[in-house]
Amino acid sequence: RMLLAALCCLLWSFRTSTGHFPRACASSKSLMEKECCPPWSGDGSPCGQLSGRGACQDIILSNAPFGPQFPFTGVDDRESWPSVFYNRTCQCFGNFMGFNCGNCKFGFWGQNCTEKRLLVRKNIFDLSVPEKNKFLAYLTLAKHTTSPDYVIPTGTYGQMNNGSTPMFNDINIYDLFVWMHYYVSRDTLLGGSEIWKDIDFAHEAPGFLPWHRLFLLLWEQEIQKLTGDENFTIPYWDWRDAKSCDICTDEYMGGRNPANPNLLSPASFFSSWQIVCTRLEEYNSRQALCDGTPEPLLRNPGNHDKARTPRLPSSADVEFCLSLTQYESDSMDKAANFSFRNTLEGFASPLTGIADASQSSMHNALHIYMNGTMSQVPGSANDPIFLLHHAFVDSIFEQWLRRHHPLQEVYPEANAPIGHNRESYMVPFIPLYRNGDFFISSRDLGYDYSNLQESERDIFQDYIKPYLEQASRIWPWLIGAAVVGCVVTAVLGGLTSLLCRRNRKQLHEEKQPLLMEKEDYHSLLYQTHL
Repeated sequence: RMLLAALCCLLWSFRTSTGHFPRACASSKSLMEKECCPPWSGDGSPCGQLSGRGACQDIILSNAPFGPQFPFTGVDDRESWPSVFYNRTCQCFGNFMGFNCGNCKFGFWGQNCTEKRLLVRKNIFDLSVPEKNKFLAYLTLAKHTTSPDYVIPTGTYGQMNNGSTPMFNDINIYDLFVWMHYYVSRDTLLGGSEIWKDIDFAHEAPGFLPWHRLFLLLWEQEIQKLTGDENFTIPYWDWRDAKSCDICTDEYMGGRNPANPNLLSPASFFSSWQIVCTRLEEYNSRQALCDGTPEPLLRNPGNHDKARTPRLPSSADVEFCLSLTQYESDSMDKAANFSFRNTLEGFASPLTGIADASQSSMHNALHIYMNGTMSQVPGSANDPIFLLHHAFVDSIFEQWLRRHHPLQEVYPEANAPIGHNRESYMVPFIPLYRNGDFFISSRDLGYDYSNLQESERDIFQDYIKPYLEQASRIWPWLIGAAVVGCVVTAVLGGLTSLLCRRNRKQLHEEKQPLLMEKEDYHSLLYQTHL
């Protein structure tokens, strides 16, 4: 722990962030003008326009219809994101990205974002001790570094008097992402004591996998910028066939507190962590948003509702998910049958693909199993295990994409639950990203998974390499056959040429003058008949 603390101190000088509301756009002027086009520091112009990085443009929203799950209009700030707050933002050109076009698109690097690079996410148990300690130190550094670029709103747009009285708080980089996960999945506040629970812009619908893919990419990018470690990647936890939480040790993500099983061990690196945004019922009763007030991190793995989640997912469960050919189906929500997304998310059985409201399996099973902070959707990202868990879920998504090679049009264009259509902008990200933009291979986004690379090598070893070895053993025979074939072809070609010349000669001898005697004409007709 002393080594990790020292490493944190060494890294403290690097500070930056990515997330929700840019600090530069949190003023009453920006909110009332509904414009978020901050200047890029490289040339001082909005969106780096003078350098050709981007331009401030109107936001064009999709008009594709949503499903029937949310029967209201104009009651939630997240509807038609981000039009309640802004209708003009930076639209970046080429490989540039960011709220002011100051960053590179995922997978691109360098001063002008022209260098393409592929990073690899590893199994956490395959990390070396220095790599693992560095990961833990980076988590703590993010937890103790206030975001210089982003703030969080503590009230709705209406509570801000339509932007004239801004309500924003500072937040650290780690909790910024916790807040985003809370905000995207919170209930709709209808006024008075009324709320609407059947709404979620990142779960229970097609956007579940693309949204969390973007979430992890942004989190990863933030740590790279915060620490200056451009090679950093989030490790994953392969929980297939696990009998217990094998990362729940003080060496990794924190063991159990012997005095209180709901808390982490005092020897854990995370025992002193304070968390945010878990008191959803309190926020609903006050018709308020989470304001970042700290709370203790809870976890009691294995002491969960075993009737709902009898076991952790198996390899067979994962393979069944991967065998499903439809990404989405039916109502495109948690009642969808034979949907890869719904089965992987855990609302449908990994044995049959049929939706089952009484069970929580696959992705959901891990959340229930942890029996604590991670078991409540809005605040689940507080537990750092969330990152490792969702990295593995994303690897399964990636494996499905590589197996079935779906076109982007496979992702639903219309009639999905609100916020989940292909062209819908994902809540609550600024800059803007569409759901369909992340329905592509991870390689196109600049990262891969070590287990998928190994499986591709296994395919080569098991299927392709034996054929190549067999071919190498018979290559002399193949060359001999090719030589014989060439000789035969040459002989046949020569014979054909000889016959053609002979026919041409005979034809020349048969030619006669156009003017001839009558008896010669009859003679020619006789020859012609012959």
